[in-house]
Amino acid sequence: MVCDYRKVLDLAQAGNWEEAHALVQVHGDEFSCRIHGYLHRVEGDLGNARYWYGRGNSSLPQNTLEEEFKCLYERLASV
Repeated sequence: MVCDYRKVLDLAQAGNWEEAHALVQVHGDEFSCRIHGYLHRVEGDLGNARYWYGRGNSSLPQNTLEEEFKCLYERLASV
């Protein structure tokens, strides 16, 4: 099963954190883990966010949530 990244990000943007999280948490690929980390940043759980960014071969970003969302959305074109 492949993650529908666009749907997860669209749900997150619409404020549907629970649904976005439910869709992404079952996936373990690099981009899903990064999105998962972003969702935990949105939630305010930085420890969990750090863990998931690490699973996605990244580190907890120092950018704003808005900047990170833009980065993730732009990356959709290359996945």
